[in-house]
Amino acid sequence: MPGYIREATVKGDIKSVLRWINLNRTEDRVNATSKAEKLGVSALQLAAISIQPALVTLLLQLGADIDQRNNEGYTAIGLVLHSPIASSEGTNEMTRLLLSWGASFFSEGDCSKRKCVAVARSDSKHVVADLLDSELGGRRSEIVNLSPRPELNGKTCVADEYLPGSNQYRVTLETKSKEALILDPENLRRRDRTPQDCGYYIGFRNGRTIRHDFDLNEDCQAFISALERGEARPVVTEEAEARAEQAAAELLAELGLDGSPVESSSSFKNKKFKKKGGKKKKKKKK
Repeated sequence: MPGYIREATVKGDIKSVLRWINLNRTEDRVNATSKAEKLGVSALQLAAISIQPALVTLLLQLGADIDQRNNEGYTAIGLVLHSPIASSEGTNEMTRLLLSWGASFFSEGDCSKRKCVAVARSDSKHVVADLLDSELGGRRSEIVNLSPRPELNGKTCVADEYLPGSNQYRVTLETKSKEALILDPENLRRRDRTPQDCGYYIGFRNGRTIRHDFDLNEDCQAFISALERGEARPVVTEEAEARAEQAAAELLAELGLDGSPVESSSSFKNKKFKKKGGKKKKKKKK
């Protein structure tokens, strides 16, 4: 991985990272590692410890290995949980994201679940520690054998919280309604996200991330299949972006505006930026 891509990954520069990956798809660039400091850190690991959730999701959608280990044996989730600089909020967000994609723990060493829980508690990150301590906390699961509401069987959800008093999980459905439920462990079957079955999809176009949510997993899978067949493009191309920027500039000039903020419709936060446009000059009165 070139040094400039390492820096772009840390900064969350999605455009630069995706462009580099797509320049040569014959190489496994999505799992390329940085030689800086001889740690062999992957792009996914760099994005994870830098708390860049949009970029992490995009890399996972492209097939990044969530359990890839660096030269010291750390995975992405291990690095996040051992990070001395990540905030509790950032650690919580990234840990949940990685768990939903099936991040694993190892039986021994710093990447064991026992060690990660201990580190989280020592850093006063008790919400994360409680999540890790449970079997399905943070995991994506499929609802099964739910007699009171059979229409939910087969739907997927994410276990947001373990309730030790009742041995149940507070979950959120992966539908547009985001309905919250409390379910027993026997009504949940782990179903990790994969590039073909991710439950939602993050796209990147014209400098913006856009999140696509679906009521049915089949709809999400059909959407991804369409992307793979070339019926739509999940990442920006330089030509398309140039055309979009030119059209926007012409429109702004026509309206006589300085610029207009562009916001992502995604749930991920993106910085607003302004595009320069021309102002109509006022004629001076003689």
